[in-house]
Amino acid sequence: MDIKKYLLVAFIISLMSVIGFGIISILVSDEKIRHFDSTIISAVQGLETPVLTKVMKFFTYIGSTKVVIILSLFLLFFLYKVLHHRLELILFVSVIAGAGILNGLLKHFFHRARPNLHRLIEISGYSFPSGHAMSTFALYGIIAFLLWRHISSRMGRTILIIISCFMILAIGISRIYLGVHYPSDIIGGYFASGFWLAAAIWFFQFYKEKSFNRMHIHNE
Repeated sequence: MDIKKYLLVAFIISLMSVIGFGIISILVSDEKIRHFDSTIISAVQGLETPVLTKVMKFFTYIGSTKVVIILSLFLLFFLYKVLHHRLELILFVSVIAGAGILNGLLKHFFHRARPNLHRLIEISGYSFPSGHAMSTFALYGIIAFLLWRHISSRMGRTILIIISCFMILAIGISRIYLGVHYPSDIIGGYFASGFWLAAAIWFFQFYKEKSFNRMHIHNE
């Protein structure tokens, strides 16, 4: 895929994410999504078992800020030392840090209280959009983007996408299962993070294209 197609795809994903988040945020603000939320919560929490609870607590721990920071530092080292990335490191840090900052701003704007139905863990703070959903979507999304070109086989790329999607979904579902987020919090988090991730990639690819064109003109 050439650079113009990358830019177009990133722009379309970013635009669709903004529209999706806008729709979810309106439904949340008008409290028109309660039935959807309660239906999904009942279905997910209806699966409760002691073993599944331990599994969900594990996934929610993986999506915590502390673990995301540790994984990010490890990945920065891997990208720099093993894959010899340089400019990509700025993109990685911008995506992860930006997702966290954006989440904080959105939470304080919407002021949505967390569900108080059947909590299996205790946590404070506002509910919409989910910080776990945003940070994990940003983390595994940027990992998939940066590793994609280093994997030549279709099987390898398929596995990369499957693992990334599994981690994003598992961590999101764990928040619903544990009773600390509404499903709309998770969906809203995915849309918000999708916008930020796609926008960051768009600027990154645009900058690379401009730099390449300047070097090409200079060499001529």
